[in-house]
Amino acid sequence: MTMPEAAESGPDTAPDRLERPRRSANATRWAVVAGLVFMAGLAMVLLFLLTVATGNRALYEANFGWLVAVNVGVATLLGLGLLWLVVRLTLRFRKGKFGSRLLVKLAAIIGLVGVLPGLLIYTVSYQFVSRSIETWFDVRVESALNAGLNLGRTTLDTLTADLSGKTRVAAEGLARATDAQAVLALERIREQLGASDLVLWSASGQALGSSGLSRFLLNPERPSPAQLRQARQSRVIAQVDGLEEGSDGDMEAVIAAGQARIAVLALVSAPGLGLNAEPRFLQVSVPLPAALVADALAVQQANREYQERALARDGLRRMYIGTLTLALFLAVFGAVLLAVVLGNQLVRPLLVLAEGMREVAAGNLAPKPALTSRDELAGLTRTFARMTQDLSDARLAVQRSMAEVDAARDNLQTILDNLTAGVVVLDEAGCMISVNPGATRILRRPLAGQLGRPLTAVPGLEPFAQGVQAQFERFLADQGPQDGGYWQQSFELDGGSVGSPFEQGITLIARGALLPNAERLLVFDDVSDMVSAQRAQAWGEVARRLAHEIKNPLTPIQLSAERLAMKLAGKVSGPEQAVLEKSVRTIVDQVEAMKRLVNEFRDYARLPAAQLAPTDLNALLRDILGLYENASIPVRCDLSDQCPPVMADAQQVRQILHNLIQNAQDAMAGQPGAEVQLRTRPSENGRRVRLSVIDQGPGFSDAILKRAFEPYVTTKPKGTGLGLAVVKKIMDEHGGRVDIANRLMDGKVAGAQVSLSFAVAD
Repeated sequence: MTMPEAAESGPDTAPDRLERPRRSANATRWAVVAGLVFMAGLAMVLLFLLTVATGNRALYEANFGWLVAVNVGVATLLGLGLLWLVVRLTLRFRKGKFGSRLLVKLAAIIGLVGVLPGLLIYTVSYQFVSRSIETWFDVRVESALNAGLNLGRTTLDTLTADLSGKTRVAAEGLARATDAQAVLALERIREQLGASDLVLWSASGQALGSSGLSRFLLNPERPSPAQLRQARQSRVIAQVDGLEEGSDGDMEAVIAAGQARIAVLALVSAPGLGLNAEPRFLQVSVPLPAALVADALAVQQANREYQERALARDGLRRMYIGTLTLALFLAVFGAVLLAVVLGNQLVRPLLVLAEGMREVAAGNLAPKPALTSRDELAGLTRTFARMTQDLSDARLAVQRSMAEVDAARDNLQTILDNLTAGVVVLDEAGCMISVNPGATRILRRPLAGQLGRPLTAVPGLEPFAQGVQAQFERFLADQGPQDGGYWQQSFELDGGSVGSPFEQGITLIARGALLPNAERLLVFDDVSDMVSAQRAQAWGEVARRLAHEIKNPLTPIQLSAERLAMKLAGKVSGPEQAVLEKSVRTIVDQVEAMKRLVNEFRDYARLPAAQLAPTDLNALLRDILGLYENASIPVRCDLSDQCPPVMADAQQVRQILHNLIQNAQDAMAGQPGAEVQLRTRPSENGRRVRLSVIDQGPGFSDAILKRAFEPYVTTKPKGTGLGLAVVKKIMDEHGGRVDIANRLMDGKVAGAQVSLSFAVAD
C-alpha cells in the first residue's frame, strides 16, 4: 500500500485535485479487494480441509505436508508484504510526511490488539479441541434423533393426506356451482376445513375469489403452470411449505411467522358439458401447529449437526488443530497488514483536509476532493468539500447579485433616459448628482456636463432653481403640504428674455421628494401644450358665448340707425343733416365690424373636426401657389421630393396656409423685394414632414412669442388675434405641432418662421 499522492504533489488544477483522490481511492480499493480475495481463498482452504477431514480422513493425511508447505508460503508472502510496509512507513517517518506518526501509532495499536488476543485464543482452542471432541458423540443420541425424524415425517404425511381428501370433496361440491356461487361458498368451506386461506383460481391462473388472508392481498401468490398441469392430471396435489426455511437455521422466524403450512391444490371440474367451459382450481392452505413445527425443526437440525460431527473424530481433531494454526498465521499477519491499511485509510482524509485548508487559506475555492467511504473522517472531507462549495456558491451568488444590481441600475438608467419627464437628483446642498436626457431636453441646457454644481448656477435657470430650493425648504420645515410625502408646484418660465434658454415661455409641473442619504428627487414635465389646449378650449367657450350674446342686438342697432336716418331725412338743416348721416354711417360701419368679429368668434368656437386622409403636401402647395401668382408680395416654394404623404385634412390645411401667407404678406407690406417662402422637409427618422412658412419681415416681438397661440393676441390694428389660435387648434386636431420663431442673420432678426409638423401616413 502507498500513501495518497495528494500529500506528495504540489498545487495543480481542480480536475487534477479531484482525480488524485479518485486514483488513490481506486488503488486502495483494489488492494482491499485483493486482500479480501486472498482471505476468502484461505477461508475456502480451511473449509475444504474441514470437508476432507470429515469425509475422507486418508486424503487429508496424504496431503497434510503439501498443506503445511502452502501455509509456509502464504506466511512468507504476508511477511514480505509486511516488511515492505514497514520500510515505507520508516521512509515516510524520516521525511516528516504529514500523518506518518499517527499512521505508526495506529498500526502498532491495531497490530497489538489483533496479535495478542489471537495467541491467547489459539492456546485455549488447542486445549479445548484436543480434549473435547470425543465428548460430542453418543450412540443413544443418534437412535433417538432418527426415531424423532421418522415420527415427524409420519405425522406430516397423515395431516397432508387428511387435508387432501377433504379438499377433494370440497372441490367436487364446487364443480356444479357457477363462479359467483363458488366464490360465495369459499368462506363456508374455509371454516369446515379449518384453513387459513382459500383461493379459487381459473384455468389461466386468475383469482376468481378468495377467503382468509388472500382477501387483503392485491395479487395473491398464484400456482405455477406446472402445478396447475399436475393438479389437472392428478385431481389433487399437496405439499408442506415452510420447513425448508427452518432447516437453514431460521427456526424461530418460521415459528413466529407461521410459515409452515400444508398447501393443497385440487381440480374443480367445469360445470356443464359446454365446449367453452374451463376447469377451476381450489387452493387450500392450513397452517401447521406451532408445537409440531418446533419439534420437527429441532429434531431435524439436531440430527443434521450430529451427523456432520460424527463423520470424523481423530481426523477432525487434527483438522481443527491445523485450521487453528492457519487461522493464527492469518490473524497475525493479517492484523498487522490491516493495521497499516486502516491507518492509511485514517490518515488519508486528514491529508485531503490539510491540502484543502491550505488552498482555502490561499483564496482558492475551487471544488475540493472528497472521499466516498462512509466513515466519519471521509464524511468530514465531504463536509469540508460542501462547505467550500457553499462558500464558492455564496461568492458566486454575491457576484450574481452585484450583476443583477448593475443590470437593475442599467435598466433604471435606461428607463430614466427614455422618460419624457425630467428627473434630477440633488444632494443636500442643492448640487446635481444625476440628470436624465428628459431634463436636458425640457430645460434646454446641457445639465449632464454640469453635475456636481448647484442647479441655481445653471445660466438661465436661476428663477426655476430658486423656486425649487424654496419648495424643498418649506417641505423640510413642514410649512407646505406633504400629501404622500412629496410637494408639487407649477412654474412659469419666461422665454425670450436675456439668458433664457426658451424661445417661448413654458409651464412646468414639478414634484419633489426626499431620498435616502439626504438626497432630493426632482421630477418635472413641460405641460405648456396641455395648458395651451386648456386655454384654447376656454377661449372657444368664451368666443361661443360672446358670439351668441353680441350678435343678437347688432341687427336691431343697425336697423334702428338706418330707420332714424330715413325718418329724419329732409327734416333737419344742412349741417345737422351732415352730422346725422355721418353718425348713422359710423353706427352701420361699426355694426358691420362687430358682425365680422362675431363671425370670426363663431368660426373659432365651431371649428369642425378634422377629416384626416393621406395627403400630398407638395401637390397641395403647388395648387395653392396658383392663387398668389399676381400677388403684390410673391410666394415661392422650396419643396423636397423625399416627402411622403401625410395624414391631414386638405381643406383645413388650405385654411392654415392662407392664414399664414396672409399674415406674412401683411408683415412685409411696403417692403420692396420681399417674398414668402413655403418649404417642406422630411424628418430624420422619416416619421413626420415639416412644412415651414418663412417671411422676411420684422419678426415677432417677445410678448407675441410668449402668447402667440392665445386668442385675441395680435399686433395688427384691425386684427382679432384668432389667426394663430385657429392654426394651433387645427394642428392639435391633426395630432401635429406648430412652432414659431424669429430667423436670425448676423445676430439680427431677419424675419419670422412658422413650422407645422404632420405625421406620415402609414
